[in-house]
Amino acid sequence: MSDYLPEVVILEILKRLPVKSLLRFRSISWTWNSLICDPSFISTHLQSSLSNNTPFLLIHYSETGKDNYSFHYDNDGFDELKQLQLPVFDCSSRTAVLDSCNGLICLILFHCEFLNFAIWNPSIQKYIFLPQLSISEDAELKFGFGFASRTNDYKLLIVGVDEKDGSWIQPYLFSLNENCWKRVTAIPPTYTFGVVTGAIDIKVPFVNGAVYWLGYQTRNNGGFSNVILGFDFSAEEFMVINLPESLIGLWPPCLTIMKYGESSIAVCKSGELRELWVKKEYGVVESWTKVLALTRHIQSKRIPYVLGFRKNGEVLLEVDRGKMASLDFNCLKMEPHVVEGVEVARTLITIKGSYIESLVLLDVHSGSLVRTGKYIHLLFH
Repeated sequence: MSDYLPEVVILEILKRLPVKSLLRFRSISWTWNSLICDPSFISTHLQSSLSNNTPFLLIHYSETGKDNYSFHYDNDGFDELKQLQLPVFDCSSRTAVLDSCNGLICLILFHCEFLNFAIWNPSIQKYIFLPQLSISEDAELKFGFGFASRTNDYKLLIVGVDEKDGSWIQPYLFSLNENCWKRVTAIPPTYTFGVVTGAIDIKVPFVNGAVYWLGYQTRNNGGFSNVILGFDFSAEEFMVINLPESLIGLWPPCLTIMKYGESSIAVCKSGELRELWVKKEYGVVESWTKVLALTRHIQSKRIPYVLGFRKNGEVLLEVDRGKMASLDFNCLKMEPHVVEGVEVARTLITIKGSYIESLVLLDVHSGSLVRTGKYIHLLFH
């Protein structure tokens, strides 16, 4: 590879370089191209990026039915990096971001007759279509996208309940390694979800190898018993996590499950007093801690809505339509942020997660339909 540097030194240098530079270096020689496209190097480069780089925040804002996405630095100025232009698919009347993980963005493609999905890496401008899956039209669905570290695989979970009686439909799991959907054989918990009027987002957060969403049982007196349901991508098993006592009996749409940091979850309670609870230790009910209680904002007379969390631990709030702010838990100081292009009070803002550039998908070559730019390639073994 070089007459001057050992290969191990070159690898140490390359793993620290941005994706854009590595893509250019592929044209140097067949050897360099082979090295950069090697799955082990892609994994090494990803781990280096996760350890040394601060992820961007992926912001979504919509106005009059139009979806806009932008990357923002997680710095003091909350500066915009760039607008994200989603791929245009002929088969889709509308495309939206479901979630992101390790540089991949899971897209949901809406069509008048069916739903489809694509996994996209905007850093290398490469995406794959997932095999089409027949889904019941009478189901309330939730989708979870994430990474199974045990098998080095990216997976998409679809869980749903029948809108008529709240019973579970057959859960399905997509594996990128196997490029197929399969039925989940694990027995679902005896809790339903999503059929109460006003149920929240179809996307569920991915945290520490698992996805989580709210589940509940209806009590004989007409009340509710809430829990957090989870699905571990490596073990491919469901789990149940108990909530703090004060949240168990609430109306389910009052609760939102969120990612907190890299390895924990939080629950936001809506209402006249908006509460934020964080789970400090997995498996221990007593580790739930109420970290924040919000009332109506003095200027807007609106209760701030929790959007997500920053790398420094601050909470991101929507203090009014189209207006964001960071809140420091320790001193309760609020710092406003301006999202470029968001100027009207009708605009809705959401945080679609964090994003870090990676080379993932660069080595995909196992019969998937892969598209790069405007070209379509059918790749076989």
